[in-house]
Amino acid sequence: MRETTNALGAFLRARRELVTPEQAGIPEVGVRRVPGLRREEVAMLAGISADYYLRLERGRDRNPSGQVLESIARVLRLDDDHLAHLLTLVGDASRQRRRRPRRRETPPPGALKLLGSLVQPAFIEDRYFDVLASNRLAQALSPRLAVGGNQLRDLFLDPAEQALYPEWQTVTECFVANLRQAVGTDTDDPRFIELTGELSLASARFRQLWARHEVRGQRGTPIRLLHPQVGELTLNRERLSIAGAESLMLVVLHPDEGSSDAEKLALLASAGLPSDGLRRSSETVTKR
Repeated sequence: MRETTNALGAFLRARRELVTPEQAGIPEVGVRRVPGLRREEVAMLAGISADYYLRLERGRDRNPSGQVLESIARVLRLDDDHLAHLLTLVGDASRQRRRRPRRRETPPPGALKLLGSLVQPAFIEDRYFDVLASNRLAQALSPRLAVGGNQLRDLFLDPAEQALYPEWQTVTECFVANLRQAVGTDTDDPRFIELTGELSLASARFRQLWARHEVRGQRGTPIRLLHPQVGELTLNRERLSIAGAESLMLVVLHPDEGSSDAEKLALLASAGLPSDGLRRSSETVTKR
């Protein structure tokens, strides 16, 4: 699936439709054919002309001032992540990012050694949530966290992976918002087109979330799992940057010390685990 060439307009329309007149502090007058605010209402609240805002949405003006963008962001109730994303969609910065070549990165040897030494479930992912390396305990949590897997595809298309997340609806929202933040304007990347195209065709839930243009950076957070062997457990999910690998992250899942979750994870670690987990993770080319 190719993103529209008018990325700025698509983003503004999607975010405008999510803000109600009540949230914007204006009366709801007349019959509304679409949800959210009208274009002229956004323009009025942002202090710009309706004609100028229309030109922005239609892609006829791609160099609005920072002051205009901040005014629109205020009306559309954009947080810092969404505002940062908005700024990447305009002017020279957007064009430069689209021209920048994107090479396929592989985990550095040092990162693979660190991964192999960790006693917690851990894996290395790229910005598309492709699993490039994983240790045995990660694969004990989910067999799908193996080299060549893709967490987004599994999350939306694999019932077994969906059952692993009691809060699946919230988790899918986070992953899709994280993907849009990570990709930014780099939407000509063949991997992006392949992945979002597949998910858009196969998952109504993905189509719904992608159309919202939510943007969110990933941060450390607790995540609840419902494991078929040890039951429910909560693990802290940390994403750590890897020096020398711009788009790769080391993800570590760890329990609170002394908790029942730590006991369950230890039980899982002592059970029969795959014997080839990290050996497979040393492959340098992700299998698609």
